[in-house]
Amino acid sequence: MSRVRLTTSQLYPHLIQAIEKSDAIYILVSFIMASGASLLHEPLERAAKRGADIKICTGDYLYITSPIALEQLLSIEGAEIRLFRSLNQSFHAKAYLFRSKTDGFIVIGSSNLSNSALTSGIEWNLSVSKNADPEVFEQAFSEFMAVFHHEQTIPVNLETLADYRREYTEYHKIHPVLPIFKEEIAESRPEYELDTEVEITPHEVQKAALDSLLSTMEEGYKRAMIIMATGLGKTYLSAFFAQHFNKVLFIAHREEILRQAERSFLKVDDSWKTGFYYGSREDRHADVLFASIQKLSMKHHLTSLTPDEFDLIIVDEFHHASANSYRKVIDYFKPRFLLGMTATPDRLDGGNIYALCENNVAFQMHFIEAIERGFLVPFHYMGVYDEIDYSKIRLVGGHYDRSQLEAAQIQEKMADNIYQAWKKYRQTRTIAFCSTIRQAQFLSDYFNRHGERTIALHSKSGLAARSSSIKELEEGRMDVIFTVDLFNEGVDIPAVDTLLFVRPTESISIFTQQIGRGLRLAEGKKYCQIIDLIGNYKNLDAKLRLFEKSGIKKGNRIEPAVPELCVFELDTKAIDFLEYYKKNLPSRKQRLIQSYYDVKREIGRRPSYLELHLNGWEDSGGYRQEWGSYADFLASVNELSDNEEAALTSHGSLIREVEKTSMSKSYKMVLLKAMLQRGTKKWAHPVSPAEVAHFFHSYLTSAPYRRKIDGISSKTLAEEYDERKVAELILKMPMSKWAGSTDGNFLLEDGRFFVNGYQTIHSDELYQFVSEICEYRLHRYFEKKAKRVDSGQ
Repeated sequence: MSRVRLTTSQLYPHLIQAIEKSDAIYILVSFIMASGASLLHEPLERAAKRGADIKICTGDYLYITSPIALEQLLSIEGAEIRLFRSLNQSFHAKAYLFRSKTDGFIVIGSSNLSNSALTSGIEWNLSVSKNADPEVFEQAFSEFMAVFHHEQTIPVNLETLADYRREYTEYHKIHPVLPIFKEEIAESRPEYELDTEVEITPHEVQKAALDSLLSTMEEGYKRAMIIMATGLGKTYLSAFFAQHFNKVLFIAHREEILRQAERSFLKVDDSWKTGFYYGSREDRHADVLFASIQKLSMKHHLTSLTPDEFDLIIVDEFHHASANSYRKVIDYFKPRFLLGMTATPDRLDGGNIYALCENNVAFQMHFIEAIERGFLVPFHYMGVYDEIDYSKIRLVGGHYDRSQLEAAQIQEKMADNIYQAWKKYRQTRTIAFCSTIRQAQFLSDYFNRHGERTIALHSKSGLAARSSSIKELEEGRMDVIFTVDLFNEGVDIPAVDTLLFVRPTESISIFTQQIGRGLRLAEGKKYCQIIDLIGNYKNLDAKLRLFEKSGIKKGNRIEPAVPELCVFELDTKAIDFLEYYKKNLPSRKQRLIQSYYDVKREIGRRPSYLELHLNGWEDSGGYRQEWGSYADFLASVNELSDNEEAALTSHGSLIREVEKTSMSKSYKMVLLKAMLQRGTKKWAHPVSPAEVAHFFHSYLTSAPYRRKIDGISSKTLAEEYDERKVAELILKMPMSKWAGSTDGNFLLEDGRFFVNGYQTIHSDELYQFVSEICEYRLHRYFEKKAKRVDSGQ
């Protein structure tokens, strides 16, 4: 039965009734009090036990949300709780969304999650059933997911909850009385889409990439990643590749990317039946389905599709794939082939996407090589000193506090410095990347007062304003577009020849993408001028390393890899600042410690060695180099239990040996992995080559990337198993080699390999340490080797 109902009091019984019969329960409220969490805790717990999909998102605005409430909700096993870090941006949404197999409804109104709001207060809430307005119903779920996975939300776990509790306590020491909210949350979905004419036959780079993809399929791979600089045509490449499959799923995180991708695919083959899966669209019977990750990651929608429904799955902007929403989708589907595409695969921002594609990089061309080969224009980089002292600005959830950052940025002196630098180095058409909407508007107003033609475009700008402003910029009737996270991905304006960065670099991936906005070829365009503020923000060192990787460092100067084309310069103040900064740069140990705690907060517990490698922003090799082993590092920061401390004290030499032993091949760790299969009590005991031969052979030949790197060229490790030959190899290498090069931790006697003192090794904690190191070292080995093989080294 379709209906719309107004509820002005006692919303609670309606919510309980909905929770009891729903398969999906999504709650978005500006704050949660302990009284409200208590009311819904038991019904939600019952729903979770029967397998309901429960997602709850609340905000930290003015620290009204109770840490006790978050702790209560966190105890519901299977529920996903996230916190919107408002950075002093108002957050006022109140919505309750319910879906069952046959029905559903949404409640939008004034009730936050508190006892009074749900039971006794005067509250107005409008409920709309799915049948009353299916389009609005689906839009509500879509908009919920956009907020739930917004870059400002963080998962609530024991670590992030502890951080929030401290912030909550400190805030209320100064602000004992809760103020009244005055603003509503702003809608942030971008709307602008741009159509461009691109040739529909593969160019030289696309042909090479396409050949590599077809070859990697023939080798037996089921997943691959393509790394291509912005502007080289990744979407068209994927369309050419898709012609070899019957049913295709194309995944992206923004709707305008999906719409542009559809146009590109139809230019390649207009016989395709295309469809969309986002918002209220569910065109399931399309040959090529363009789907938003926000909608696909909802349990209701994901499980409505069969795991083998698609022959090919293409994940655009694959650097996002380390996020939980992507992993859930990637793990669910079983296509013939999965293709990930990105221009920025580096782990500098956390997450390792190489593992998601079997460490198989089928083709790569970074922007420096693309410039050198004439597919992109060169860049002229000018670093300009930023006088803001970022060490005095508080970090909230890994981002600079919005109000403190704006207070530093929105000053006449700051605006004048930016304006003078722009006037000195600019060319004709500029995109300026800002931190906040207020900063973008402030700088646009300042430039306009000085006779320039500029506009601030952001998520609140309408479609008409965006379209007309971009057209004016292309035609030379606009000088600068100041933007906030609008042109990072999915929109290209080839005529742009100047990029102005007036924000601290918090994400290396986003910075690299933004550079790509200015490197596209265009008539009359000789190079892209980059004007970048250089200050003591947290990722400055990583950004400088990005340029160093692309060139040759000579003293205080970086000479790009193509110096006859590109230019890297710093103004005098920036040079002086960098000399001071490098002398006072936080030590490597401090950075490694901070990276560890960032990962721990993200996953809510102590990370394993491999998890730290995959998600940390510092090179994981530093833990062994600085402390001797990951276990020794954990001991230094008081992260070990008493039993773990005892295991490290008794067997530290063994642990460090497993960490440091050289690996020209993977064989040592494969042998160790085979030994570990025997369990805690027996793993260190003597083993013969024949006993581990089958595991050894199976491990190295079962995955194409392992065969390619370590096994396929060896007759001994041919796909047809020969125990005698494999055992002979194992005895020679790694057993003899490892036993002969250790400090006595591993021995080989009478043809059997074992750990010295194995009779007394029964520690669960030691077993766990060694297992983590083995897992980490195998992953890191194949990861590094795969990159070298694919780059031709």
